[in-house]
Amino acid sequence: MDTVETKPSNWNVPNVLTTLRIASVPFFAWALLIDGGESITWRCVSFAIFVAAMITDKIDGDLARKHNLITNFGKIADPIADKAVTGMAFIGLSIVGDIWWWVTIVVLLREWSVTLLRLSVLKKVVIAAKDLGKLKTTFQAIALATLCLPLRDPDLADWLQTPGEVVFYLAQACLAIAVALTLWSGYEFFRDVWKQRKALRS
Repeated sequence: MDTVETKPSNWNVPNVLTTLRIASVPFFAWALLIDGGESITWRCVSFAIFVAAMITDKIDGDLARKHNLITNFGKIADPIADKAVTGMAFIGLSIVGDIWWWVTIVVLLREWSVTLLRLSVLKKVVIAAKDLGKLKTTFQAIALATLCLPLRDPDLADWLQTPGEVVFYLAQACLAIAVALTLWSGYEFFRDVWKQRKALRS
């Protein structure tokens, strides 16, 4: 007897977590930018919101795959949530002067072009996530989360000033690695898209 495969409902835990990530973006931005980014307390709050968003990103993906809760809404909303949170982090940290604007522009152009391409023209072309992309995401998340902290705030206690500077530049090193991996993985993505689309035409 044939079994009919039922599609999972959009009302599930992974999608709720994804929606919460999207909803957290304005609160994250406000916490990061309040008082021009010079509030120690609110910079720490922005760090906590960003870390929570990254953790829920991992959790909702694992839950969706484990319990077969992958939905069309999730396929669209999840990458949008990811790019909204990280994009706001790049923009906010550029506003407060902790990331150069050209870095933010280059990274966001790559991230959103890949995301939009995945959501639009790649219905017949499947490009699996590669280890290089995952490594890029890891370095990027570490760098952005760390830079959300008030590492170079002059109001920090004296004994925290030097460690704060050291951690700040370590975060910048992680960001540099993330940017290099972003550009290379972006090149690989567009190369693979071109190869697959060319193969489909032949």
